[in-house]
Amino acid sequence: MTTLANKTLFITGASRGIGEAIALRAARDGANIAIVAKTAQPHPRLPGTIHTVAAAVERVGGRALPLAVDIRDAAAVAAAARQTAETFGGIDILVNNASAIWLSSTPDTPVKRLDLMLGVNVRGTFVCSQACLPWLRKADNPHILNLSPPPDLSPKWFQNHVAYTISKYGMSLCALGMAAEFRRYGIAVNTLWPRTVIATAALAMLGGLVKPEQCRKPEIVADAAHAILTLPAREHSGRHYIDEEALAEVGITDFEAYAVSPGTPLATDLFVEPS
Repeated sequence: MTTLANKTLFITGASRGIGEAIALRAARDGANIAIVAKTAQPHPRLPGTIHTVAAAVERVGGRALPLAVDIRDAAAVAAAARQTAETFGGIDILVNNASAIWLSSTPDTPVKRLDLMLGVNVRGTFVCSQACLPWLRKADNPHILNLSPPPDLSPKWFQNHVAYTISKYGMSLCALGMAAEFRRYGIAVNTLWPRTVIATAALAMLGGLVKPEQCRKPEIVADAAHAILTLPAREHSGRHYIDEEALAEVGITDFEAYAVSPGTPLATDLFVEPS
């Protein structure tokens, strides 16, 4: 399978950034997209809403269902999954993209930020996976894809931001466990993480350490996600993909077009060893 035509994707955090890029890439195939995010009205500092992405999805050939949902609300997630299935006839793919970030030391991490990261990143991933499972079990080629890094217990990935690292690795551990648990249903569960920093609104959380011209565009992650989500689910599960690796497996090895500023040295993302 090389297309997501007529597939239904439930994408969290899809009102901007990587989530929006994944939605638009699938929409160009003619997919149905549930755009699941909190931003229903324009944000004073951040671009995009569920409605602007819905309009963009439909412009490029997809069908859109904008859903204003805080994924920390399990009842709201369950209702959104039901509405998606009722609207499009099922759910084929879940993309757990929604994420909260706060890169700070333990003393400088407010408990409310800890709760937000654990609530969105770990609990939200678990809740969305649980809510979509009844329809994924019925799908022809079902996938769950978590936007989280390969698990690595080296202390260097924890020492500067324990709370954030725990929350992102929690998403990856959900994938590790669910890949084994859901294998009997033929559901692929994988993770995807970029080798370089991606130019999104989250760049501001790096405190100016990385400039936009040192980044790649979200489209590299979207194309990598597309490559993974079109694979046979029963044969490709339990992997922790890096975007470049996922693209190389489908024959794409020239990544220069994805650079914000081609020719500028790129910043390696968190949780990835410099190449």
